Amino acid sequence: MTDLKADADDNWLLDEDEPVASPAGLAAPDQRLWRVLIVDDDVDVHAVTRLALRNVSFKGRELELFSAYSGREAYEILRDTPDIALVLLDVVMETDDAGLILAKRIRADLNNSIVRVVLRTGQPGQAPEQRVIIEYDINDYKAKTELTTQKLFTTVISALRAYESLMMLERSRIGLGKILAGATNLYQIHSLREFASGVLNQVSAILDVGADGVLCLMQGGAGRPEVVAATGSYAMLAESEALPADHALTPTIAKAFAEKRSQFEHPANVLFIHTEGNRELAISVTPPWPLAQIQRDLLEVFCQRIAAAFDNLYMFGQLRKAQEATVVALADLAEFRDSDTGGHVRRVQQLSDAIARRMQQRGVYADELTPQLLDMIGLASILHDVGKVATPDAVLLKPGKHTDEERVQMQLHASVGRSILERAANMVDGASYLKYGAQIAGGHHEHFDGAGYPDGLKGRTIPMAARIVAVVDVFDALLHERPYKEPWPYPQVREYIEQRSGSQFDPEVVTALLDLIDHEPQLWHPERATA
Repeated sequence: MTDLKADADDNWLLDEDEPVASPAGLAAPDQRLWRVLIVDDDVDVHAVTRLALRNVSFKGRELELFSAYSGREAYEILRDTPDIALVLLDVVMETDDAGLILAKRIRADLNNSIVRVVLRTGQPGQAPEQRVIIEYDINDYKAKTELTTQKLFTTVISALRAYESLMMLERSRIGLGKILAGATNLYQIHSLREFASGVLNQVSAILDVGADGVLCLMQGGAGRPEVVAATGSYAMLAESEALPADHALTPTIAKAFAEKRSQFEHPANVLFIHTEGNRELAISVTPPWPLAQIQRDLLEVFCQRIAAAFDNLYMFGQLRKAQEATVVALADLAEFRDSDTGGHVRRVQQLSDAIARRMQQRGVYADELTPQLLDMIGLASILHDVGKVATPDAVLLKPGKHTDEERVQMQLHASVGRSILERAANMVDGASYLKYGAQIAGGHHEHFDGAGYPDGLKGRTIPMAARIVAVVDVFDALLHERPYKEPWPYPQVREYIEQRSGSQFDPEVVTALLDLIDHEPQLWHPERATA
């Protein structure tokens, strides 16, 4: 009776029903088949092992069996096939130690420390268990004679459990690394929409899948969520001010905001974020499978980092607005006595920004056209004449031609403006509108050939921002009426600018201006000058 019971225990797996096929299509990381590699030069061993393991499953996942008949073949399979969880490895194959050599190559050459390796040998004396366990990074050692069906089942399940634990640790390590890297990148973004897009990209990276997503911002705790950024199949929503009431994601997003917690209702997964600044965001992601618990945990950690980054972005935005308001106030002060210059500085702002970006596209002065200059030159350019606050009315508003003495007084506005703005810029670390404004105010009357004022600077010793505004300031002033002149016809203005390319003006700036005039006429409106 005892022998019959033992036989039954050994063979109980063979009587189970055939496994149910997995659904077609993509499988989730925690729903894929467990991959097991059988390495043995005996065909019968493969057949018996497959028979014994044919109905085995662990945590609802069945086995996918691979076969190799030599150490070399097994190495190639391990090298080319990801996610093999277990290797059932014979010792003696093409050589007496082929299995031991493969075990070393798995760890050393493939750098795979996660796959579980179980040695199976029919000749234990050739590879003594104690020596093998100590000298080789294997996880179990079995003689083929002792591997009954039940013991093989126990060995496989134990190995898969250990592999799963190691994989969870590895995924956590990689995921946390992505979170740290992603959150760091987000702190460098200065636009809410760029920030939102960056968040969605990082979420996709943490999930390690292509994920559609919508990032929504609930403002003031009332109304429908505003769509800030969207990707994938939801990209069209980015053009909407609010999430449509009849959208498939709306109920889950509304539930997240109402309950103030994340919702995982596949296919709609909504991450709820509440910041220290009392703002609420929701990120909706729709991966092709339900999120595993480890993915949920990693996303929740990421959300905590996002909350801090979002508050940082908001504070940066407020500081930036305050700085911009200061610049505008200074420009308004300079324009207060000269109502004709209001439109001029706005046109200079628009055209200076456009020229800088066109020059970047053409690949000129790459070392000078820094991201900071490109970002700030437009607004900084409106400060080019701020020094005129020190110019007497009789000189500033004189309708006729200036005398030599008056001309000297007028020219002082360049150095005065630079001095005012430099003192203010020195109170702020790093690049600022005030810093570029000082460069522009002091240098926009310098000439490329050195014949300008106030310092007689020449060529590239004149700051890049000032060389751009120098061209734009003259171009716009000639096109439009001023207290001391009538507007010039556009052809005459163009001829004037072209004739002074290389002498008064930087030729590259002139080229960019004329390129814009020819291709984007809305930037300068010559009809106003000829009307």
